[in-house]
Amino acid sequence: MTNHHTLDQAAALITDGMTVALGGMTLYRRPAAFCLALLRRAVRPRDLTLLGFTHGIDADWLVGGGCVSTVRTCYFGLEAFGLAPMFTEMATKGAVTVLEETEASIGGGLRAQMGGVGFMPSVAWLGTDLPALRPDVKTITDPYTGETLMAFPAIPVDVAVIHALEADDYGNVSINQNTAIDVELVATAKTVIITYERRVAELVKSADRLIIPSPVPDVLVHAPRGAWPTSCHPDYPLDGAAIMDYMDACASGDFEGYIGRVGER
Repeated sequence: MTNHHTLDQAAALITDGMTVALGGMTLYRRPAAFCLALLRRAVRPRDLTLLGFTHGIDADWLVGGGCVSTVRTCYFGLEAFGLAPMFTEMATKGAVTVLEETEASIGGGLRAQMGGVGFMPSVAWLGTDLPALRPDVKTITDPYTGETLMAFPAIPVDVAVIHALEADDYGNVSINQNTAIDVELVATAKTVIITYERRVAELVKSADRLIIPSPVPDVLVHAPRGAWPTSCHPDYPLDGAAIMDYMDACASGDFEGYIGRVGER
């Protein structure tokens, strides 16, 4: 049965060394309020592996806050606003490990995990230099054709954190159609935490929504505007001014000051 938590209670479930997957896409429907709750903890989590199809401002906060040791993603940045400042700084210093990923390697790794097998075969990466960056990705021989294939290892996920539009009294939640890999993450993770904008008695099926059924979320957290400053269509748009404020704070060396201010909003 799904448990309802406060943001701080949910954030307390993250322990050192976990692989934490963040849902959403770049600057859209990110679990930003949850990430701020992690940074509000008296003792922040450490040595996290941060997994995502793409990483944006919420992930950059965690990197800047010293919570992350390894990053797994296809892209880490702030789109039109430029590079993710804290990730760029920490990666340049060698303070975080970047585990090279592509859409194919993340998709294959998650599908292997869902299937309960050690790897997923693919033709992706063949003929590229990517295997030299990932010695854990091996080649195998197709037993039926003799063809050489890449074997993408399964990606275990301890906790997936997704931001949703609505949750109903039965524990079902809905997200918009910009799903990224949220469906794969909630199907893979040992624990699923879902923050959501509003509570309703019962979800109404709609062509522009995807419903995640009640057996899936382990923890639900009511977090209005929980994706801010990223967007949460159709409820609110991207807050470009707030993202520029973050960029300015990082450029002036005031990361922690910014986190303190934004955490009190």
